[in-house]
Amino acid sequence: MSAWPSTRSRRVLTALLRIGWGIKRQSGSHRTLSRPDWTDFVFAFHDDEEIGPRMLARIAKRTGLRPEDL
Repeated sequence: MSAWPSTRSRRVLTALLRIGWGIKRQSGSHRTLSRPDWTDFVFAFHDDEEIGPRMLARIAKRTGLRPEDL
């Protein structure tokens, strides 16, 4: 079983902002997030979209997000 629960993308974005990511620019639902010492990350989900465990694991690998951050 995965450590990641399915959750709404709005909640994931809020968690990313809380751990130090910031919105660099936005074009529609595509937000480019930046954080010092990390490469930019494009967060391309609508706010009410459900993100599953596999996608959350991929996001975590690129951003440093942990299950307890949600």
